[in-house]
Amino acid sequence: MKPKFVRAISVSIVLFLIASMALSLAACSSDPLAEQFRSGENKNYIAGDGTVTEFAIDTRPGFSAFSGITESGAQLDSSALEGSVVVMNWWYSACAPCRAEASDLAALHEEFADQGVQFLGVNVRDSAETALAFDRNFNIGFPSIMDAQSGAASLAFTGVVSPQAVPTTIVIDREGKVASRILGRIDPSILRTLIQSVVDE
Repeated sequence: MKPKFVRAISVSIVLFLIASMALSLAACSSDPLAEQFRSGENKNYIAGDGTVTEFAIDTRPGFSAFSGITESGAQLDSSALEGSVVVMNWWYSACAPCRAEASDLAALHEEFADQGVQFLGVNVRDSAETALAFDRNFNIGFPSIMDAQSGAASLAFTGVVSPQAVPTTIVIDREGKVASRILGRIDPSILRTLIQSVVDE
């Protein structure tokens, strides 16, 4: 028969473990990724809410040089973007809001083509074949860097873009600074305004 103090210690340990588990579960419940996973919607990524951030000209963040291979196998270097207004969109094919905004991005790309605005996708999960199929399905006419392996393009924007917050769209000015950012699915009228304001600078 166990002494009473041993039984008391055993009960205390059990109660401590139960309390620890409860705290862990409570912490998980405040994790947006965990909540989305449990709900069965938007799994494996944190969906933004469409929040728009515009950076004042003198506080616009820059980014590091990057390069990568596009879905068509071409080498793309960030130096090719210099001096242009650039729209970059982080995406992957199974992301529901990415699919929902794809046609709008394709239309805006066409709309601003004659103004020299460059569009570039950053695919954070897919194979080149999957990305090409997505391009065909949504009539995407601009390239995407396949960033799943190296993460080079995403790392170049550390502090501005999180690869887990997909989709994210940014507008870069001609000086190579990030002028604005949209977290989540774009509103085409808002993105149009953001692009035009930088084009007009």
